[in-house]
Amino acid sequence: MVQGTTSDAGKSTLVAALCRILYRRGVRVAPFKPQNMALNSAVTVDGGEIGRAQAVQAFACGLEPHTDMNPVLLKPNTDTGCQVIIHGKVMCNLEATGYHAYKPTAMRAVLASWQRLQSQYECVVVEGAGSPAEINLRENDIANMGFAEAVDCPVILVADIDRGGVFAHIVGTLALLSESERARVIGFVINRFRGDVALLQPGLDWLEQETGKSVLGVIPYLHGMHIEAEDAVPRTTPGQHSQQSAPDAKRFVVVVPVLPHISNHTDFDALRLHPQVDFHFVKMNEIIPAADLIILPGSKNVRGDLENLRTHGWEQVLSRHLRYGGKVLGICGGFQMLGCLIHDPYAIEGDAGSSAGFCWLDMETTLEQSKQLKQVIAQLAFADAQVTGYEIHMGVSTGAALQNPALYIKDEKGNQPEGAISADNQAAGTYLHGLFDHAQSCAAWLQWAGLPAQQPFDYEQLRNNELDRLADCVEQHLDWGELAKYIGK
Repeated sequence: MVQGTTSDAGKSTLVAALCRILYRRGVRVAPFKPQNMALNSAVTVDGGEIGRAQAVQAFACGLEPHTDMNPVLLKPNTDTGCQVIIHGKVMCNLEATGYHAYKPTAMRAVLASWQRLQSQYECVVVEGAGSPAEINLRENDIANMGFAEAVDCPVILVADIDRGGVFAHIVGTLALLSESERARVIGFVINRFRGDVALLQPGLDWLEQETGKSVLGVIPYLHGMHIEAEDAVPRTTPGQHSQQSAPDAKRFVVVVPVLPHISNHTDFDALRLHPQVDFHFVKMNEIIPAADLIILPGSKNVRGDLENLRTHGWEQVLSRHLRYGGKVLGICGGFQMLGCLIHDPYAIEGDAGSSAGFCWLDMETTLEQSKQLKQVIAQLAFADAQVTGYEIHMGVSTGAALQNPALYIKDEKGNQPEGAISADNQAAGTYLHGLFDHAQSCAAWLQWAGLPAQQPFDYEQLRNNELDRLADCVEQHLDWGELAKYIGK
């Protein structure tokens, strides 16, 4: 099990690397995260929903994502409440105190999935959540040491040196663990190191002497490294520019607002990395730059985020953008915002009620109590391009706009229209995630938005190459002789 001294210490990345290394060595390996709190999710082969990071780790193992890989997923819809998903299906909405009481039930689901994976695979690489030293969350813990203790799993503790304080993070974390929990930590991995490791060696020697545990590896900072984020919106674009930089006049400018409840922002990874695209995530309180394409992303609280956009002047910006010939695309929750009305009669995402949308597509949406989850293969309506993606939403949209679909989903009934494109061809929307992950679809959408001449760019191949680059680096810098005592390879 890989646990971290902090969030974003490198747990997901290290698990993905270990999974790819073992897979390349011929080991039947699978990823596992008992509990995940994230708004980036993926639809599994068995028709459920798991955290996006576990889908990436499954890909590193050469596997299709399965709900057993992340049996408990929490999707925040307010600052204190979340949607609780067990084995891929929505069970309830709970406030934080309510979920704390629900943990014993969630733990049964966790152990059931763990047992199934252990029976199918030679090795299971487990990812913790946040930090094991959150003492206010220790009771009934299912995400970190509570799980490790329950199944007697050895633990690697990973810490991020790039942000400073790495020795304090490690020693402080150990100090807050119980004696039995400290005993199961087999060693440390220091992540994102820049510089000469010889200068770090005195600190490593002190750490081993102070704790009596081994430093299993120091992983270099991999410049330009791309791996899909578990939850946090990326601060920079690998190999390109700061998200705060001015638009590049030589490239096609794409802007995405960072909604307070933005979900599945990994939809835009391919655009962030595209050599001809100058991509900007723009926070609510930041200046909105001029753009060729503005994309409204998914949201876990569509009506709340719609109001936030209006409060911060986005409606006027979008109207001006469209008036001057720019294009607007909405994905999932962003698609719903492009319609005229959004109804939430069952208080799915907040208080029950209705909100006026931007009305650039003649349709309205009602949030239903059941979530639609499915992997799909679709053909774009306006171009000869196919896309494999997934739907994950609770809204059902109806209206005249849907008579001019954005794409056609292929299923047993034939080609089913999905999404919408406005009569003036300025606005479009779809429930389908993954539009830009496939080269042909990405090129077609960028051409629709106004970028006709494009360089070849294969995001899927880049993602696979980056996993191999990560695995090569981690394999080189970890003490496999020590790890072999626990994983047998």
